[in-house]
Amino acid sequence: MIERAPVATGVPRHVAIIMDGNRRWAHARGLSALEGHRHGMDALERAVDAALSTGIGMLTVYAFSEENWGRERREVFGLFGLAEAFAREKAAALAARGVRVRLIGRRDRLPGGVVEAFRILEERTAAGRAMLLTIAVDYGARTELRDACRALARDVAAGRLAPDDIDEAAIAAQLSTAGLPDPDLVVRTGGELRLSNFLLYQCAYAELWATSDPWPDFNAATLDRAVDAFATRERRYGR
Repeated sequence: MIERAPVATGVPRHVAIIMDGNRRWAHARGLSALEGHRHGMDALERAVDAALSTGIGMLTVYAFSEENWGRERREVFGLFGLAEAFAREKAAALAARGVRVRLIGRRDRLPGGVVEAFRILEERTAAGRAMLLTIAVDYGARTELRDACRALARDVAAGRLAPDDIDEAAIAAQLSTAGLPDPDLVVRTGGELRLSNFLLYQCAYAELWATSDPWPDFNAATLDRAVDAFATRERRYGR
């Protein structure tokens, strides 16, 4: 069985964030979408600091979905440029804070500079023990589940696994989040109320909390509100 958090709540171990609203934030201020994403990078740094201060051990953020490739090319590659700059410029500060960074999602379609910058970031922060920051880039949960099914099917075909041995743990071991407990809390900014193909399997029993505040306005107070709401929930897991 997949490890579940205790029924009693408090500070969540693992928080997942759907960082939404950058473009609407920029539009409301007469700015370009890229400026919204630039301010969104600043919000990510604030979120990391707030999570560390709150005692959250794992933070997983949705930075770029598979569907985001459908946006204007200039915006997409401008966003990748910002992501590369973030990875290169923040490596030392993240390492000093004890934050270990891991990238999940498809790397084969990303610009080479982004892949290399995140490879270096992962290496430089590998010793971090204060918090694990997982960044989902070119990620889609349905693709992740498809790939997990294919991997399990190959193991069955090769005789390495019996069909009856495929349980929750076997599936979870094939996901990009293998080894991590499921998110306890999913936070979505920007006013929308959906998961948008993010960690669909892992979030089966996550508590959901949403705010109309766009992502660039995210700060410690936003996280406090989400954690306070989480602390009032009784997690029954169907019991």
